[in-house]
Amino acid sequence: MALAKAPDVQPAKKPRSTDLPGTLDTSVQYVKGVGPRLAGVLSKLGIYTVRDLLFYFPRRHEDRTRFARVSQLRHGEAATVAGTIVAVDNVRTRGPLVLTKVVVDDGSGIVVLTWFNQKFRREQFQKLRGQRIVAYGTVQCGRWGAEIANPEWEVYSDESDTLSSGRVVPIYPLTEGVYQTQLRRIIRNAIDNYVSMVEETLPDDLRGRLGLVGIQDAISNIHFPKDEAALEAARKRLVFDELFLLQLALAMRKRGSEAPGRGIEFKIPEDLLDQLRQILPFELTNAQKRVIQEIASDMARPVCMNRLLQGDVGSGKTVVALAAMLIAARNGYQSALMAPTEILAEQHYLGISEYIGRLDVIGIHVDLLTGSLSAKQRQAVRDRIALGETQIVIGTHALIQENVQFHKLGLVIIDEQHRFGVLQRAALLEKGLTPDMLVMTATPIPRTLTLTVYGDLDVSIIDELPPGRKPVKTHWKQKSNRRKVYEALRKIIDQGRQAYVVCPLIEESEKLQAQAASDLAEFLANEMFPDLRVGLLHGQMKTEEKDAVMSAFRRGEIDILVSTTVIEVGVDVPNATVMVIEDADRFGLAQLHQLRGRVGRGSEQSFCVLICEGTSEESIRRMQIMASTTDGFVIAEEDLKLRGPGEFYGTKQSGMIGMKIADIFRDVPVLELARKEAFELIEKDPQLSQPEHRLLREDLLKKYEGLQLVTVS
Repeated sequence: MALAKAPDVQPAKKPRSTDLPGTLDTSVQYVKGVGPRLAGVLSKLGIYTVRDLLFYFPRRHEDRTRFARVSQLRHGEAATVAGTIVAVDNVRTRGPLVLTKVVVDDGSGIVVLTWFNQKFRREQFQKLRGQRIVAYGTVQCGRWGAEIANPEWEVYSDESDTLSSGRVVPIYPLTEGVYQTQLRRIIRNAIDNYVSMVEETLPDDLRGRLGLVGIQDAISNIHFPKDEAALEAARKRLVFDELFLLQLALAMRKRGSEAPGRGIEFKIPEDLLDQLRQILPFELTNAQKRVIQEIASDMARPVCMNRLLQGDVGSGKTVVALAAMLIAARNGYQSALMAPTEILAEQHYLGISEYIGRLDVIGIHVDLLTGSLSAKQRQAVRDRIALGETQIVIGTHALIQENVQFHKLGLVIIDEQHRFGVLQRAALLEKGLTPDMLVMTATPIPRTLTLTVYGDLDVSIIDELPPGRKPVKTHWKQKSNRRKVYEALRKIIDQGRQAYVVCPLIEESEKLQAQAASDLAEFLANEMFPDLRVGLLHGQMKTEEKDAVMSAFRRGEIDILVSTTVIEVGVDVPNATVMVIEDADRFGLAQLHQLRGRVGRGSEQSFCVLICEGTSEESIRRMQIMASTTDGFVIAEEDLKLRGPGEFYGTKQSGMIGMKIADIFRDVPVLELARKEAFELIEKDPQLSQPEHRLLREDLLKKYEGLQLVTVS
């Protein structure tokens, strides 16, 4: 059953003068220094209440504890200076621009502070002439000496609560209409009046064991730390809280799926591996045998399997999935395999049907269900599924439509799982009572993400390619070498091989990309290779047209296949040994790795050539990574670093909502600690029902309610 829903938080009422300062759910407009207008601006930052303000963490901090002498300022360096205002004036340029110049002397020299088109500054600083101020910014040294444009500044104070200088200073993400100094003052006021209301959620014994500071100290010091040590202690506590809540949610979800009696207790056929040897034209790798054993062990338990299968392109995941399907079929259950594209679904259908057709076992029927089938064909397939005549059904999103009813669904397999959202996966699971689930990906997932987004899944990895496969040699070439690339391509085709040429990714429009592929195919056919057979494949073609092109390519009737990214997954032509990717810098690392996986499927040496100028530091880095390794996990780690976790393989739709403070690269030790503590706590108190866990439970519900992460039996 699901955890009880948390009570709704009522909109904050305006606090009366007698009950100020209100509560943590009081509207932010009642914090000193805000008001209705600024509250509207803060809402753009997701700040609506006092609680939001207290938990609006700085994106970084700057150490401004040391004042620089003006005589020692260097061009391009950030510096904090303190000195006396000795002159102020507005200077009009030839155009409409007005510069406000404030001259500050610290005894060793003068620095000019400059503002653009802010004429009011002249009067503001005239009133401060003769007073000491502190300014911070990037120094520019020119013919007139040192200058700082648009600095942060404040009147010098010996008091310890100076917010923008003489301390470790918070730097916040901003929006138009609010400034750093303004936001610092507001947050300081909130801390002074409200931080004492923040309740401690972590049990005292856990905090004591792990050496974590109290939550009120953590909030105060993440904003305005006393020193670097206090900042680090505050950050460790808040990072732990964030990761601990996530791991609690994952632990609850995992425990819910593993509740005794919920799953199907499959009997594993003793002749399973013998059957696989009978139908496969190759020997299983040791990695495949190991993973099949892991899956079989899961399926034999009376709990729901919840396993993630990772395997690089060409490692043989489909065969492992087939073994699981055979177990289900031999036990009288149906299996459903959902793929993200019709091409991939059709490829699985053809391969699995061929394997099953070699079996001596009678009565295992395989069906394909996709949107491109006629209405009559779809209805016939749905009828066979509902009657139990189909044991294995392979399809696309068509599988999760309401009118698809299974007779006895026991196994759900999701291929290229990052293409599907949480709700889509859940919709297929709900077609059965308590089916086992296997999710597969050819895109290796960095370990940090397996501990976060996929932390409720058991993980199997096929880390071995079939014997005889050679790593694909990858080269990066500038556009100026394009003709030489195609001349080398001709030599390989003359040896009887085939090639892919992938056209660049153009925005998100399939129509634009289809046109780009058409233009590229015309160029190659008419100018580069008029004597060769050039084919074209793109997502705007009808299914039967795509099938015809791929069939011709498989039969060797096409020498060069110009394609969009529809060949990213599901296309297997061993004789195709070369891939040229035009404008390769337009693709992400993961997609380049997927595309490259279409070659190297046979025993011949294969090549991938990336054509791009490499005009940015990031694109150069991507090309260097691709040329230096074929290890999918190395590539995945680098891709995660370049792109960030929020954009990586659909993690936003997978339940790892944006983290406010944790960094899954920097904070791996804290992540591992939080995971260990969370899983141990859920083992002892599955519902977090003990009194000391009440606030923890409330926090968990607030953060993950509706994400289908928190479900327990």
